[in-house]
Amino acid sequence: KTNGKASPYGIYDIVNNRGWVNVGISSDTASFAVFSIKDWWNEEGRKLYPSAKRLYINADGGGSNGSRNSLWKLELQNFCNESGLDIYISHFPPGTSKWNKIEHRLFAIISKNWRAKPLTSLSVMVSLIGGTTTTTGLVVKAKLDEKDYITGRKVTEEEKNKINIKRMDFHGEWNYKISPNL
Repeated sequence: KTNGKASPYGIYDIVNNRGWVNVGISSDTASFAVFSIKDWWNEEGRKLYPSAKRLYINADGGGSNGSRNSLWKLELQNFCNESGLDIYISHFPPGTSKWNKIEHRLFAIISKNWRAKPLTSLSVMVSLIGGTTTTTGLVVKAKLDEKDYITGRKVTEEEKNKINIKRMDFHGEWNYKISPNL
């Protein structure tokens, strides 16, 4: 099942120089973004950081993981509740996502790896992404996500009120912590 669309969502672990790319074929929604993070945590992050009590995420300011996206925050709340992690989020201000390390240390390298290679199928795309390495030790894992993510999901005021969010003093609209609900 595909409509010719592929949405890669990447996680880049700066400490271990590892990339994780979830290639979705549905829609790039907040649910897809948080599922990608949760999948990385369950498959890789938890093993790399077994004593972690918190997770720190740098994210772009817009799109599926945007700073004003209520569904993003609600889905992160659900992940916090499941994992027991405090999740700290810092969004890049508008127009500055080019400074995000994931762009230079992961996606730019992936783009070089598949340059001049026809992306004839999803399996070719996932294989090329997953085969990306560098001489400095970058390792990338890629997975195909065939789930159907519904667009247009509205978050109710009741759901918003259940998000255990603490905004930081410096630009709290871009820097905040979501903690598990007790």
